[in-house]
Amino acid sequence: MAVEQLREVCKSRGANGIIGLSRSFRLMDDNRDRKLDLEEMKLGLQEYGANMDAGQVAELFKEIDKDGSGTVSLEEFLRAVRPPLSQDRLDIIERAFVKMDKTGDGSVTIDDLKGVYSGKEHPDVIDGKKTEDQILEEFLQSFDTPNKGDGKVTKQEFIDYYTGVSSNIDFG
Repeated sequence: MAVEQLREVCKSRGANGIIGLSRSFRLMDDNRDRKLDLEEMKLGLQEYGANMDAGQVAELFKEIDKDGSGTVSLEEFLRAVRPPLSQDRLDIIERAFVKMDKTGDGSVTIDDLKGVYSGKEHPDVIDGKKTEDQILEEFLQSFDTPNKGDGKVTKQEFIDYYTGVSSNIDFG
């Protein structure tokens, strides 16, 4: 399976495997439409050093392009390449989300964060460079879908974020 082969390449690169591949995706995207066609993926994976031949890349592309659109979005790409979470890890992530979602409405907002975190001790707040709300907003944005931030983090966005983080941690 071509996806497994690419996962192994990422894993061999350690902590920057999936994260580095995500950055490489942006470089592969020659026309900057946040999607890859087969040719962009071939060239990009060659530059990434994945050592996959044209047939393997075509197989990978077909596996990832679930909707058959002829292009692969960053989200499709990363979802396919990231290894699945174990149930134990998923349970921990879900408990963390519930703790952050103070209102219980299924999304985390800055108001939810205010009940859980404090930015008062952040160096930029202490130095007067930023407000506590700005710090909490930046924290929230780290979980939001890249370039699609809406100030609300859904449970799926939270899981996706930690799936990416988790894929670079080996718990044995």
